[in-house]
Amino acid sequence: MSLLKTTIIIPCYNCEKTIQKTLDALDKQTINPTEIICVDDGSKDNTKKIIQSNKKVKYIYETNSGPAKARNTGAKQATGEIILFMDSDCVPQKNWLEEMLNPLKDEKIVGVQGAYKTEQEQIIAKFVQEEIEERYKRMRTDKKLDWIGSYSAAFRKKDFMYAKGYDESFPIASGEDPEFSFRLIEKTNKELIFNDKAIVYHTHPTTLKKYLKVKFFRAAYRPKMYKGHEEKIIKDSYTPQKLKIEIVLFYMTVGLLVLGLLNNIFWQLILFTILTHLLLEIGFIISIKNKKVAFYAIAITFLRTIVFGTGLIYGILPKINKI
Repeated sequence: MSLLKTTIIIPCYNCEKTIQKTLDALDKQTINPTEIICVDDGSKDNTKKIIQSNKKVKYIYETNSGPAKARNTGAKQATGEIILFMDSDCVPQKNWLEEMLNPLKDEKIVGVQGAYKTEQEQIIAKFVQEEIEERYKRMRTDKKLDWIGSYSAAFRKKDFMYAKGYDESFPIASGEDPEFSFRLIEKTNKELIFNDKAIVYHTHPTTLKKYLKVKFFRAAYRPKMYKGHEEKIIKDSYTPQKLKIEIVLFYMTVGLLVLGLLNNIFWQLILFTILTHLLLEIGFIISIKNKKVAFYAIAITFLRTIVFGTGLIYGILPKINKI
């Protein structure tokens, strides 16, 4: 596998604060990539200057169209037989490339998913990592993985092009990578694999406002993501089933409130919703070793449900296409 040509593709947008660390880490890999392509998605800061100062990196500029199109542009220009995607705020461990390539020795494997870690100390960032780790636990045991995040992904170029790449109608990072994962499996009838030894360090949101904003737009694009893959609404390998139950309870409460049917049972229903939510989340909260993060997790998970549920409704409206 190490003899195969490899191309690492990084979509970039106003990433002057992070991209140099990413490129420095790629320069220290145990296996050298054949090429690195940075696709500048219309940056307005010093991104271009920083990337072009790195002589080993191929720089491509295009007008702002979103990361899905930027990745596709990089894939079309790639000379590698294996193409790997990474975000511009990710710092890979030195064995990242080697670990991403290892599973592709098996021809049945069509795509590889790496793992996030973080060194941040802020409560929200730590919570986000705990949230991700909970999902990784399920991905490690899922026999039919169907979701690969583009922050750390590897594919054979021929398979990527055969599946026609990412859907460029997604204007932001909002579900284009799982939608492609669904399509890739359908077209190739091969398998995806999660390799938690292929680690990149990531900068998670550090404020509650930014975290909830991300959750809102991820939810808003879920209807678009599932279009044509409706069976994934019931179950995919990344979304917790408990989140769906929590959202249903949220809708029930709001629905009864709108209908004016909470006069006599309002507090009973609220108490039932709270207790059910805590019951569903208790395992996750207990698993968090940082007690301060665990304490705040109780409130954050409630807010996450409200924002995610609201985002889903927003995503059903026609205006989603104008975001």
